Amino acid sequence: MKKALSILAIAFGMHAASSAAFDLGKILQLPEENRQQKTEQAAQQPSSQAAGLSPLMLLGKTSVEDEVRIGRQVAGDLLGAAPLVKDAALQRYVNTVGRWVASQSNRKDLNWHFGVIESEDINAFAAPGGYIFLTKGLYKRLNNEAELAGVLAHEIAHVSKKHHLDLLKKSAMIGTLAQSVSREVKSGDQAVQNLIGNGAEMLARGLDKEAEFEADRIGAVFAARAGYDPWGLPTVLQDMATLNTKDNRLALLYKTHPTAADRLARLGEAVGNRFDSLPTGKEFPDRFYRIK
Repeated sequence: MKKALSILAIAFGMHAASSAAFDLGKILQLPEENRQQKTEQAAQQPSSQAAGLSPLMLLGKTSVEDEVRIGRQVAGDLLGAAPLVKDAALQRYVNTVGRWVASQSNRKDLNWHFGVIESEDINAFAAPGGYIFLTKGLYKRLNNEAELAGVLAHEIAHVSKKHHLDLLKKSAMIGTLAQSVSREVKSGDQAVQNLIGNGAEMLARGLDKEAEFEADRIGAVFAARAGYDPWGLPTVLQDMATLNTKDNRLALLYKTHPTAADRLARLGEAVGNRFDSLPTGKEFPDRFYRIK
């Protein structure tokens, strides 16, 4: 029988580890030659548009098109540093699970993209516009499809609530970019890269803790709606808590996220016994794709 979330949080105590959003600090500061390597990995992404970012986006209003273009550029920069794992069956599987969970969100206007990247770090990341990645290091620690769904649901919630997009808008560079757009027309790629590049330091510091707590709550709902055991993400957090706090694979996480204990405590307060009345969620351990 599952224990209450609040009990799990207490059990973790001082050994809790944090969960995963990909740290962009070094990814977005790659040399230009590395960025050029993104083309093959991003082949399934929508093609670039010729027009620049809408000035309205820079002033606070965002079209879906601008949101997707920002996310595409972030995804391209990330893939330039850590390409997709060369396992087509794995990528198809993660996209199938991710898109099913995303269909339970309020962002049916997005063409969602999911991928497992070649990195032993234990991490996951969401970019605006529906681009979501998890590392091979994190994927290999998962035991069933419900755990995968829980991780993806947390990241889907970030996109649904536009957490990273709002973070970019708050960057001090937004005002400067808005002024420059009014003076000259920029190519789409350059305008987006300027925005992301100048916001890299803020993104590398991570989201506000409240955004992470909110993504946990909303993600648990998305996973439950999709028919999965909503305890998938807490189980992943519990596993992370067993790792040595000095494990290099977790180094970036401690800089950007609340501890697992804090997240579980907050999630327990928000959820209470609401999941008790739901039909038993599925874990699907047998159909979970194992990396060879």
